[in-house]
Amino acid sequence: MLAQNIVVAASVLAADFLKLGEEVAAVTAAGADWLHVDVMDNHYVPNLSFGLPVCSALARASTLPLDVHLMTERVETLIEPFAAIGAARITFHPDTTAHADRMIQAIRVTGMEVGVALNPAMPLAWIEELIAQVDLVLLMTVNPGFGGQQFIPSVLTKIAALRAQIDTTDRPVRLQVDGGINAESAQQCRQAGADTLVAGNAIFSSSDYAATIRALRSS
Repeated sequence: MLAQNIVVAASVLAADFLKLGEEVAAVTAAGADWLHVDVMDNHYVPNLSFGLPVCSALARASTLPLDVHLMTERVETLIEPFAAIGAARITFHPDTTAHADRMIQAIRVTGMEVGVALNPAMPLAWIEELIAQVDLVLLMTVNPGFGGQQFIPSVLTKIAALRAQIDTTDRPVRLQVDGGINAESAQQCRQAGADTLVAGNAIFSSSDYAATIRALRSS
């Protein structure tokens, strides 16, 4: 296993949208490593979040890398626009396209990093042929579409299995988890092999963002 530092990505879906700029500044100052943005189109998932204008404003408001999770169809139409606003990486769901390899290459040529995501009920077989081509694999630990859901413990087995697969590549592919992540579930995910933690409510609902981020990182 290649040792990687633990990354905490603050999910702005859980932030107070009435003061989004202040919230982003606060988590940046509190020590978050990445700013995680869930882009939903009300087609792939049953919710509509925010699009390019808001993400562009977030990119300008923070020095943190913008970690874009596309829960959308027609991912190919969003690659160049997100590259143009300075997104650090795009993670997409391979079940949204018949040509995942082509999508990976289209993201790669922009200079952005590439991630692929799996929903809780999807087997690892969906991405076995893609692991060696990407920088990050995201395992959803809730069913995507809404924040504030409860962590699904059965995904822990999949995390451990994915960790073993990543280690065979001898590449620094990050294993990210997203959904119901708090100090307790973060510890379980880290023990199973995750190294990148997306946290929304755990951070933005707390009274001390910095303390919560430290607790997640050291859990």
